[in-house]
Amino acid sequence: MFNPAEDPKTIAEKLYRFDKTATHRIRTPEEADERTAAAYKELGYVAIEEVLTQEEVEAALQDIDDVIHGRIAGPKIQYFRGRNERKDSPDFDSPEEREQAVRKLHKFIDYCPALHHICYHPKIWSVLEKVFGDKPRFCEDQALLKPPSKDAGIEKPWHQDMAYNSFSYDRMVAGVWVALDEALPENGCMHVIPRSHRSGPVPHYAVRDWQLCDTVVDVDKDEMVPLKPGGILIFSGLLHHGTPPNLSDKRRRALQFHYAPEPAVKMTPGEYKRVFTNEMTKAEC
Repeated sequence: MFNPAEDPKTIAEKLYRFDKTATHRIRTPEEADERTAAAYKELGYVAIEEVLTQEEVEAALQDIDDVIHGRIAGPKIQYFRGRNERKDSPDFDSPEEREQAVRKLHKFIDYCPALHHICYHPKIWSVLEKVFGDKPRFCEDQALLKPPSKDAGIEKPWHQDMAYNSFSYDRMVAGVWVALDEALPENGCMHVIPRSHRSGPVPHYAVRDWQLCDTVVDVDKDEMVPLKPGGILIFSGLLHHGTPPNLSDKRRRALQFHYAPEPAVKMTPGEYKRVFTNEMTKAEC
């Protein structure tokens, strides 16, 4: 296992591959059909290249900027480690300092019209209905920000989203990752392990984050999912996925929404602990 203080470049080199691009892509949501749904069930993901318009992307970025700089109040802001205690200092008033400090926004759709629009975008929901075989139900909203800084644009280690208790349903949830900047290998685009969702839930550990043990990730099968602004990745809540650190000079902003099939119900706390933690087995990473 790599510890939280490990050099970001070393983590990128050892835990991610940058020589293979994910191939399960369609150009537009209108192209999604039964074959798309079948491939999603087999591989655990589908990338869709052209979903949002430039105007929708720009409006989303404006909402994010307005939240960060206090022009929209209400959403929750999570700062990078070590930045939270600085948010009330005088130098934190600079736009650059504030933007570098924010890691994530969440609980924003009731306050941000452009982000609400994307969350309930009919093109996205139409694909979700095909891959679920059921009507989708919205679960949670996030904006994931990866500035061009080794201290701020940190890795999100390999994990399964359903290992986060808020997504622990008795039916497989789906994440929808929306690129607002161009997501590239060098600035932290999404990486996936195709078919890894078929192995089911795996215990997670609190190391660099709530994550899979590094040693269980099949890095040899890692595939990158670069996306243009407005492109999306829909992926299974059990798919092994992560994003390496941003070692470039380009920022990478993205939205992530989670949806469950309408009939899904939450796992009990005991069931969640049994399948996603080592509390029952006492296994060590």
